[in-house]
Amino acid sequence: MNDHDVIVVGGGPGGSTVAGLTAAEGHRVLLLDQETFPRYQIGESLLPATVHGICALLGLREEIERAGFVRKRGGTFRWGANPEPWTFTFAASERMAGPTSYAYQVERTRFDTMLLDNAARLGADVRQGHRALGTVREDGRISGVRYLDAAGREQLATARFVVDASGHRSRLHHAVGGRREYSPHFRNLALFGYFLDGHRMPEPDSGNILCAAFDDGWFWYIPLSARLTSVGAVVKREAAAKVQGDPEAAYAALIAECPLVKEFLRDARRADEPPYDRLRVRKDYSYDRTVLWCPGLVLVGDAACFIDPVFSSGVHLATYSALLAARSINSTLAGTVGEDRCFAEFEARYRREFALFRDFLMSFYEMRADEHTYFRSAQRITHHSGTADAAFAGLVGGVSSTDFSGKLLGEVLAEGAQLQLRGLLGEAAGIEPPMFPGGLVPTPGGRRWQVPDV
Repeated sequence: MNDHDVIVVGGGPGGSTVAGLTAAEGHRVLLLDQETFPRYQIGESLLPATVHGICALLGLREEIERAGFVRKRGGTFRWGANPEPWTFTFAASERMAGPTSYAYQVERTRFDTMLLDNAARLGADVRQGHRALGTVREDGRISGVRYLDAAGREQLATARFVVDASGHRSRLHHAVGGRREYSPHFRNLALFGYFLDGHRMPEPDSGNILCAAFDDGWFWYIPLSARLTSVGAVVKREAAAKVQGDPEAAYAALIAECPLVKEFLRDARRADEPPYDRLRVRKDYSYDRTVLWCPGLVLVGDAACFIDPVFSSGVHLATYSALLAARSINSTLAGTVGEDRCFAEFEARYRREFALFRDFLMSFYEMRADEHTYFRSAQRITHHSGTADAAFAGLVGGVSSTDFSGKLLGEVLAEGAQLQLRGLLGEAAGIEPPMFPGGLVPTPGGRRWQVPDV
C-alpha cells in the first residue's frame, strides 16, 4: 500500500498547481516544502494564461482579482535599434482581446501563499518546513521520497507518483535520468534589488514591465505597488566581472550605465524592509533537461527547465507544466489513458511551449533590429496568420498559435488561449482539437486527458 497517490516536492506556483489539481480529483496528495510561507521568490511578472486560465481552473481567479496586485496590460521596451521606448499590449492578440487582455505584477510572498493555501483547501496535505532528501526506487519505478520533517527526523513517504517542483536547486531532478543542459546563448547573470518611490510610466501603461537594454545587458523594472519596484540587471557573461566584488557598488554602476532606468530612479531610494532590503544574484539560469519524466517521477517548473526572463515566462512555464503533469497523473490513476501516452503528451506540449520562448529569444537578442523585426520574427516562429504585432503579443502572452511541429492542422488555439476560454466558460468551452497528430485532448473539466473522437 502506498501512503499517498501523489507526493509533490515544492510549494511554489508549479507545486501548488499540480497538488491542487490532483487533490481536486479526490487523490491523496502530500506536498512538502522546506521553507515556511510566506517566503521570498523572484519571478514577479505574470502572463494572462496563468491568471485567466490556470488560476481559474484552480478556483482562484476571483481571489487574485481582489488581491489588489498591479495590473499589467503588456510590456514596454527600450530595446534594439529604436532609441525610443516602444510598447506592446496583450490586447493586440485576438486570443487575449477583451476581458482577458491583462495579467498582474505580484509580490511572490503573497501570490505563492495564496496558491499554497488553495492547494490545502482543495484537499492536499501541505507540510511546510519539510525538506526532501531524495527519492526511493523500487522495481525500476520511483515509489517515494525520503525527507526530514519539521523536527529534523528522517521520514519515508510512498506514492504512485512523485512530482519534483522544487526549483532550480532541486535535489531530485537527477533521478529521472538524462542531464541538465545550460544554454550557450543565455548564460547571463542577474543582480537585483528593490526601490521605493520610483517613477511610473503614464497611464494606461503604468503597470507594464519595462525592459531597457544597455551595452552589457538589460534591466527589468517591475512596479509591484504604488511605491515598490523590482529592479534587476541582467548582465552578459562576458561582462560578469562588473558584478564581482562589492555588489552594492556594482549595482549602482550598472544603473548609471542605463540612462532610462537611472532617470526612473532619480527620486527613488532603496527599500529597507525585509525581504526587499538586500541585493540578490542569480547566474547561469537558462537550461533544459534531456529527460523530463520517468516511471513514477515527473519534473515541472524550474526543476525541469528555465529560460531568460525577458518575457516573464517563469511562472507561466511552471504552472503550465504543472497542469500538464496533473492531467497525466489524474488520467493514469483513473485508468482512462495509459501512463506512457499521458506523459508523452505532457512532454510534447511542455517542450513545444519552452521552444517557442527559446527560439524567439534567440532573435530578440539581436540588438541591431527594431520592434517591427521582432514582431515579424514572432510571426514566423509561431506560424501566425494574422498581423505581426498580434503574433508578438500572443507569443509573449503565452497563447501562441498553431502546431509547432510544422505539420499545421489549421488555425488551432494553443493551450494558453484555450485555458483562458475555459476559465471564462468552464465546460461550455467544449472539446479542443489535438495539438499534435494522434495526440490527446483535455476533458471538458480540464483536469484529465482523453482520446479525441475520430
